[in-house]
Amino acid sequence: MKTSEFRISEIVGNGYNDFWNSKKRYRVLKGGKASKKSTTTALNMIFRLMKYKNSNLLVVRQVMNTHRDSTFAQLLWAQERLNVKEFWHNTVSPMEMTYLPTGQKILFRGFDDVLKLASTTVSKGYLNFVWIEEAFEIAKEEDFLKLDLSVPRGKVPDGLFKQTTITFNPWSETHWLKKRFFDTKHPNCDTFTTNYKINEFLDKTDIEVFEEMKKNNRRKYDVAGLGNWGISEGLVYENFETGIPEIKDPDNWKNFFGLDYGYSNDPTAFIAIKVNPIQKIIYVFDEFYKKRMLNCDIAEEIIKRGYAKERIRADCAEPKSNDDLKRLGISRIVPSIKGRDSILNGIANICEYKILVNPSCVNTIRELSTYVYDEKRNENGQRMPKDCDNHLCDAMRYAFCDVRFFKPQGINNNLEKTKISKINSLGDWSI
Repeated sequence: MKTSEFRISEIVGNGYNDFWNSKKRYRVLKGGKASKKSTTTALNMIFRLMKYKNSNLLVVRQVMNTHRDSTFAQLLWAQERLNVKEFWHNTVSPMEMTYLPTGQKILFRGFDDVLKLASTTVSKGYLNFVWIEEAFEIAKEEDFLKLDLSVPRGKVPDGLFKQTTITFNPWSETHWLKKRFFDTKHPNCDTFTTNYKINEFLDKTDIEVFEEMKKNNRRKYDVAGLGNWGISEGLVYENFETGIPEIKDPDNWKNFFGLDYGYSNDPTAFIAIKVNPIQKIIYVFDEFYKKRMLNCDIAEEIIKRGYAKERIRADCAEPKSNDDLKRLGISRIVPSIKGRDSILNGIANICEYKILVNPSCVNTIRELSTYVYDEKRNENGQRMPKDCDNHLCDAMRYAFCDVRFFKPQGINNNLEKTKISKINSLGDWSI
């Protein structure tokens, strides 16, 4: 095989020897940005399937359609990097990879269909390897358990082993992954933490990004740089967690949308929230977050996601962009409401609610995990939040200002019950 022409260690680099050789039931890796965790895992998986005859791999993310530009692309890159692509047949529809000499498979699935995911099987060999990428996106431990009880399963022959590899960025210490795998040491689990400092393939400009982050946003640096758990102490919004609410009363929920413009230095940030004023819950269920988006790109993305006819609060500082979006079919876009103390008042109103963020909204989670007050900045004696990495937070504040106009059915029912109660308390003569 061509893999004998070089040493694997030269391709993988330093810092991953124990991870590469772990054979425990669970191999759990949290890491910062540019820590090589995904690329190393992809290299390891291609290498393993070619080494262990009869092994097969199931690759899982929260949403199936996110594989193409992430895990599928990473595994393609790993084949190229190991100089073995000619031994693999890769298809997008269906999305799978086949090792031609033996017929071993790499299959791709999403947690958005847990039951179908749990029933995944292979025709040859054993489905003994699982890779859950961006595991932070998985809101419920119950979903993980459904998969874990189904795949990998069964007895494997001598020389083969079963393992689930879990990789993610640790944005919040409240996530179930911390409690399950890191708070208690388990004999059948290896845990690892990596960061950019072990990535010898970064150049000087890459390192400067992290050094700048270290100076300007220490909290973000701790997570995105060093791979430490994000903590909730001292945040602007300490009332947030990842999860998906159980909606039993849809009439008491309403969707709201916000948009903050950016281009070269800052990203354009769009957020979709669902609000229940009775239970005091904000649920962030969708986002997009990208630099160098033209107005036509923004309009196309909003239309693609099905929000073209929705009322969207956008940054009032860019009236020309708002007019452009109207011309491009986003007819109900309106400027955000700004004024004296609008930032602090908006934050105060949102702080009355519990914020639930769908784990797929990773940029919102990242911002909420690092949005802190600036000790050196205040307004009329009140601390102001740092004006840094807060684009989705601003978009959420724009969207939330319309909640005051929403009168959910539950409030009307409560008012009616109160009126009836008061009438009845007056006695029979009032009827």
